[in-house]
Amino acid sequence: MQVLVDADACPVVVKEMLFRAARRVEICVTLVANQYMRTPPSPFIKALQVPAGFDAADNRIVELVTSGDLVITSDIPLAAAALDKGAHVLDPRGGWFSRENIQERLTMRDVLDQLRSSGVETGGPAPYSQNDAKVFAAQLDRFLARYRASSGGAA
Repeated sequence: MQVLVDADACPVVVKEMLFRAARRVEICVTLVANQYMRTPPSPFIKALQVPAGFDAADNRIVELVTSGDLVITSDIPLAAAALDKGAHVLDPRGGWFSRENIQERLTMRDVLDQLRSSGVETGGPAPYSQNDAKVFAAQLDRFLARYRASSGGAA
């Protein structure tokens, strides 16, 4: 199992949590981004820079992801593609994408896109908060504890 991160828009605090988890649990965390990403020295942490371009990072994550992996993203189409490949998908605010909620989220995204394209101001997401970070940390810890228990404590 590996953790793949849609890193271009991922909050720094989330990346830092993932770096600590990678070292603690000895699990591979890969940041995928269109720009250079500095990572701490660790055999468990790496960064992949993809060429600039629409959805280049998302497409690379879809190429790399396998069943059972964990993907960190707030991108709904990427989440849907990762779920199709059997991955677990967690957004940086600690919410899980699932087979049960992905269609509704894709539909809502399309509705908001249509409203924006017709000139309606829909606003954006709320600023990332300390509570968002706490919820993400709790969900990540729960997921990694289940992973470790199911793999006999080895990563």
